[in-house]
Amino acid sequence: MAQPPLTGPVRFAARTPPRESTVTFTADVREQALPMVEALPHLLRPGPGAHRSVHELRDAALRGLRLLAAGDVEARDGSWRPTREVDVVTAAVVDAVPRRPPAAAAQLVRLSLRIEADEEELVAGAVRVVPQVHDEQDPLRIADAALLWTGAAEEAGFGDRARTHAALALRDAAEAWPVLDRLLELRVPDQITLDTDELVSLLDHGVAALAARGIDVLWPRSLGRDLTARATLDRRDPGPREEPLQQGLLTPDALFAFSWQLALHGEPLSSEEMDHLADAARPIIKLRGQWTVVDPALARKARKRLIRTVRPVSAIAAALTGVVEVEEGVETEVVVGASLTRVREQLLSAATREPLDPPAALQATLRDYQLRGLTWLDQLTSLGLGACLADDMGLGKTVTLIALALHRAERDPGAGPVLVVCPASLLGNWEAEVRRFAPHLPVRRFHGQARDLADLPDGFVLTTYGTLRVDHEPLARVPWDLVVADEAQHVKNPRSATARALRQVPARARVALTGTPVENDLTELWAILDWATPGLLGSRNAFRKAWAAPIESGVDPDRAAHFRRLITPFLLRRRKTDPGIAPELPPRTDTDHLLSLTRDQVVLYEAFVRDTLERVERADEHARRGLVLALLTGLKQICNHPAHFLKQGRLEGTSEKVELLDEIVDTVVAEGGAVLVFTQYVAMARLLSGHLDRRGVRHHLLHGGTPVRDREAMVADFQAGGAPVFLLSLKAGGTGLNLTRADHVVHLDRWWNPAVEDQASDRAHRIGQTRPVQVHRMVTTGTVEQRIAELLQRKRSVADAVLASGESALTELSDAELRDLVTLRPEET
Repeated sequence: MAQPPLTGPVRFAARTPPRESTVTFTADVREQALPMVEALPHLLRPGPGAHRSVHELRDAALRGLRLLAAGDVEARDGSWRPTREVDVVTAAVVDAVPRRPPAAAAQLVRLSLRIEADEEELVAGAVRVVPQVHDEQDPLRIADAALLWTGAAEEAGFGDRARTHAALALRDAAEAWPVLDRLLELRVPDQITLDTDELVSLLDHGVAALAARGIDVLWPRSLGRDLTARATLDRRDPGPREEPLQQGLLTPDALFAFSWQLALHGEPLSSEEMDHLADAARPIIKLRGQWTVVDPALARKARKRLIRTVRPVSAIAAALTGVVEVEEGVETEVVVGASLTRVREQLLSAATREPLDPPAALQATLRDYQLRGLTWLDQLTSLGLGACLADDMGLGKTVTLIALALHRAERDPGAGPVLVVCPASLLGNWEAEVRRFAPHLPVRRFHGQARDLADLPDGFVLTTYGTLRVDHEPLARVPWDLVVADEAQHVKNPRSATARALRQVPARARVALTGTPVENDLTELWAILDWATPGLLGSRNAFRKAWAAPIESGVDPDRAAHFRRLITPFLLRRRKTDPGIAPELPPRTDTDHLLSLTRDQVVLYEAFVRDTLERVERADEHARRGLVLALLTGLKQICNHPAHFLKQGRLEGTSEKVELLDEIVDTVVAEGGAVLVFTQYVAMARLLSGHLDRRGVRHHLLHGGTPVRDREAMVADFQAGGAPVFLLSLKAGGTGLNLTRADHVVHLDRWWNPAVEDQASDRAHRIGQTRPVQVHRMVTTGTVEQRIAELLQRKRSVADAVLASGESALTELSDAELRDLVTLRPEET
């Protein structure tokens, strides 16, 4: 007697060998244990309100049947086993089913639904659904399901249990798409006719729901389903009531539109055909003499073709990436119109096109890569777009920018002046470079007490980030041709007052100059590019979600490649080590000096770690971050010298770092050379200054508080052969300075980003240097410094745009990870 559908909980028991596996199930109040082969029909037919365990076992059994149908099984050790890792229930089904008598072997069937319609039905917008069965063991054996109910199953090659399995499959299909309940109500489930609403339901969600259960919907060839939609992007013409646009494709008031374009067999529909489709009341219409099924989603796109309008920069971003986000988190490919395709080709070829001739007024000979940089800058700025020139320090970004200003002035006399915003230490350098390479151009400082913009001629105006922050309003009233942000990493925080002030200064084009477009994380690159070309990368939050987070996590390598396609036209990055860039540069040798702590440093280090970690473990989240940063700073100070950490006024006692520095300085002075000494800490630089004074070594000290004129005098004296030692704080002296007299560079303590260290080393190893440069990095073994040095080495191997998050990231370490980072390891010393 057939068992009723399962309702209660089901238990599975597997014995050895697998063919003895049994299923114990409870139906109402009865409990019965059956071998898997006999329990299978019951498992595949759960009753209404069946227990969760019934559905779980049914899903596992279906997986076993599908593996058998696909032939993904093998005979091994006297059993049939899947070729892949599966759960025990699925494995039991795989072993049990092939052991049944041959007469039962053809009982497993798979269901599909065949769509049929004659001309009258198509005119009425109706179709018929015919269920058909497939032999799981022989996919070529197919028959209408109705044959299993009319006694013709054996003639069709199906056994006596095929009807039971077909009924279970129909019930499963009806669960996925309830319209099929009508088939279950028929004595012989041969076919049902779908009205318009039911056909819409099938197209809208039924096909997908059935496919999820392994049930295909098969459409006749006469009923085409080749209608597709794609997003298109092109210039939006003004409507009849709108003002005409200015001339030019990328003018600020230009609008571009993302729209849906439908195609039949890949051929775009005309506007009239799109209208016909949009007005259709039924999901089956006649297009180009052929009956065509129209999915409701496609019909909606035909009715509302406009996705949205965007400004030129957003259109360019989509043209470069080839995708548009139609809904949040859902991207679709976009087809770009002819006008925007030309712009895209210009951008992609800008860095490789035939170089421009240098401006006639330029008093310099540009190297080939500088001419190419000029050509690239001119291409972008002539389109009204911004750019970021991110060449290594020392490759001549300043002269390239001066050449750009001259070229724009030659093409458009009277275009307007150029504003350069830079660190205070670079004002003198910019003024000297303009007077040297473009002596006919006026150059004026807007800095200190000299803040006069009256009767401003075309030429250069130089100001500092500090001046801009406190007095940007006069600068914002000038119609600048170009605004240049030199050392643009100074505005990497878009919320800072300096960055906000810079954004309020108008210009026909903007250029960012920097050797380190990313110091810590990708949002810094966003800040620079969003200033140069606003809107290119979307909002800061959207950028973090769409680009920075997946790239920095490393979980989506394709995303990084996608991102490079987007930013490459706007960011030109070249290194001194690139082939053909600077072949005349002498070699540079980097040496890591592994040093030990003195006894006094060991005592201080271990006591500070022990005390601070106890406080960290007790602190709340906000206080914890501050304590971790204080811990890292204090340990690096101890590694420099005890007097640095203890805030003493002079270097009492010693450390191996100071001893090695004395050796390097003595050797350099004896050989007639010069040395740059970088430290993160102004306090340590002052201690070293006093130490050198006592040793009678002439030197200069430059830090963030050094007045501009004093800085310029120090640089001039050093370059002229005066003081052989230049002490610099890393932030104040790590960028912009030309100190090619030095042939040695010392990093007393390690920064968190290798690019920042490289920038500092580039003060000496740059165009104009004629002697080999030796870079010395001091690292105390067994300490946090050595751990950080290892992290920095790994950083060098990642892509330029994907750097770790620096010191702030270390505050998120767990207590155990933090302890491992900072604990002194004597075995390494």
